[in-house]
Amino acid sequence: MILGTFLSKDRQFAGIVKGETIFATAYTDVQELIKAGKKADLNSVGEYHFSELELLSPIPNPDRDIICLGINYAAHAVESARFENKAFGGERPCPIYFSKRVDTAVPHNGIVDGHFDIVDSLDYEAELAVIIGKTAKNVKPENAFDYVFGYTILNDISARNLQTAHKQWYLGKSLDAFTPIGPYIVTTDEFSNPPALAIKSYVNGELRQNSCTDKLIFDIPYIIADLSRGMTLQPGTIISTGTPDGVGMGFVPPRFLQKGDEVICEIDGIGKLRNIIG
Repeated sequence: MILGTFLSKDRQFAGIVKGETIFATAYTDVQELIKAGKKADLNSVGEYHFSELELLSPIPNPDRDIICLGINYAAHAVESARFENKAFGGERPCPIYFSKRVDTAVPHNGIVDGHFDIVDSLDYEAELAVIIGKTAKNVKPENAFDYVFGYTILNDISARNLQTAHKQWYLGKSLDAFTPIGPYIVTTDEFSNPPALAIKSYVNGELRQNSCTDKLIFDIPYIIADLSRGMTLQPGTIISTGTPDGVGMGFVPPRFLQKGDEVICEIDGIGKLRNIIG
């Protein structure tokens, strides 16, 4: 099932996408639908053509900070170490977790504010985001996919100069409009477990990232089991699983984003998330 959040002339709603036809539900966004759990009413309360609606991010206003994984593809670890002038030994015994603050998620075709008054090294990161579907606590790896509602695309926009200056990632990844999410959430039953999906990004039509989600250092079952040992993951929680190599800072010299650039993140089975840098 493909789910999105839409705005019509008179209301905002979570809708089921079937081609160009959108079937409205009684929920204001996909996050609210997920929280309804097994009791969620998926009966249509209205039918629209896609052209009648404005597409929002599927979860426009996340309840909590997004949980992110840093350096979760081996090749990205190498380019990150090169940018930071540090050696990467190839061993990573534990995941790197950090959080990303999101006020309003930027939708497909939305504008990303580059904050160029304080940012001189704006970067992109195409990522597979996991959406938790029910309360998860002390989950065993073999049961992890029972707690996954679905998947979406997240572009982890990053200000590398702020990351470097502050010696941590929170500020450099949490400026307003730094989190495009979308275009849709696709439910987990549409994929194999674990999902092995081609993941790519393009800048102004040029292929920059080209990998597969089966190359994660720490996979989805590990992540959910690891996190849920010490924290309760609530329905609607977004976990962004990390980005492959090919980001701007990985080039020599680095190739950072400029105003007017078009960035497209693409994951097989989910679609394309397109944004313009403003």
